[in-house]
Amino acid sequence: MTYKTGAGLILLAGLIWSSQGLLLRQITLAESWTVMAWRSVGLIATLALYVNYRTKGHLWAALGSVGRSGVLGALGLVLAFGGAIYALQATTIASAVVLFAAAPFFAALIGWAALGEKVAPQTWAAIAAAIVGIAVMVGGQIDMRAIWGNIAALICAFGFGAFTVSLRAAPQRLRPDVGHFPIVLLGGILSVMAGAVLAWAIGQDLTPPLPEIGLSMFMGAFTLAGGMILFTFGTRAVTAAAATLLAQIEVILGPLWVWLVMGEAFSRATAIGGGIVLAALVFNVLATRGREPDIAIRP
Repeated sequence: MTYKTGAGLILLAGLIWSSQGLLLRQITLAESWTVMAWRSVGLIATLALYVNYRTKGHLWAALGSVGRSGVLGALGLVLAFGGAIYALQATTIASAVVLFAAAPFFAALIGWAALGEKVAPQTWAAIAAAIVGIAVMVGGQIDMRAIWGNIAALICAFGFGAFTVSLRAAPQRLRPDVGHFPIVLLGGILSVMAGAVLAWAIGQDLTPPLPEIGLSMFMGAFTLAGGMILFTFGTRAVTAAAATLLAQIEVILGPLWVWLVMGEAFSRATAIGGGIVLAALVFNVLATRGREPDIAIRP
């Protein structure tokens, strides 16, 4: 695979991921935990087929190989998936996707605290700048629902950071034929269970209209799982630092689609704070190029 092909696959993955906010805006009756459950069903369908194909029919063996660290990583994905769904429904798409981009910083902090991994001085500086940007974004909100949406986006980023660290904790358990996808598949299974239980517990309807069930499953099967598979293939020819940077096209395009189609604007605080967070992310990627990469899967 050439660099151009790999970069093209990563850009295509980012383009696909960027549609999730717009698709969620089309869901008006199904609530967050119901959407999480049905989206995870779609994710499971695609990844189960993919893992089964890559392992030549040994799907259950691949799932059984994830180990304790893999289970913890899957639980992190439950937080990531749940936080993403709630954030995209409760706050502006611009705020949500920018805060999702804080995941590498959470991964650095969790890895430092749990595994004793060294954090580069440049990364500490980027984390400090990102905290300032996040404070500007959240501080500019008046609507409590939007504030909770921003908090959910940060929980999403934290969950994905925890998932990333879990892979670093026991990389030898990852199968070379499918890598981390069995852990993501397990995360999808746990997300179905968590979404269904939470929806039932707070009285959300688990059987919304069929079009909304279909759209939720489409998001999991195509925009989430499909994008992850494309990104994984693309990283075979593109360095991790460059791949992370290319994938940020999602952060640019996500708010753009919602603005063009639905006229959803974002506040000045979101623009300023989001710009600070993105600048910190780009600086961190460029300043730490060549170090061990963060595994990048979008929530």
